[in-house]
Amino acid sequence: MNHAVADSCYGRWVTTILRRIAWLLAAAVIFATLGPAGLRPHAPLGHDGEHAFAFVPIGLAFGLAYARNRTTVAAIAVAMIGVLEPLQLGAPGRPARLEDFVVNALTATAGCLIVAALDRLRLRRATVSMP
Repeated sequence: MNHAVADSCYGRWVTTILRRIAWLLAAAVIFATLGPAGLRPHAPLGHDGEHAFAFVPIGLAFGLAYARNRTTVAAIAVAMIGVLEPLQLGAPGRPARLEDFVVNALTATAGCLIVAALDRLRLRRATVSMP
């Protein structure tokens, strides 16, 4: 039995699906970050808005997929973003910027925090409604 999946607060198949979605999102963001600038999708949200639009879902997805380890997940996300940003220096036309690191790290962490807050609210409501 896979203990990592067994330790989740969701059912086994839901956790497996959530984890696959999280890693697919991560792969897409890595490609968009390190791939050719011309292949990167653009949204009419401004520079920081585009970054938030990419990294909030990463935080949400990983926060759901690894619910029992959200603090660790958020720390790993910040560390990986810290590695990913300077890797852009090797990609033509892709600058590494401290502002991008800060926005990406804050929004990924915010995604994890949103999921944690919603879970806490759900548990509080379940406790209150118990007879």
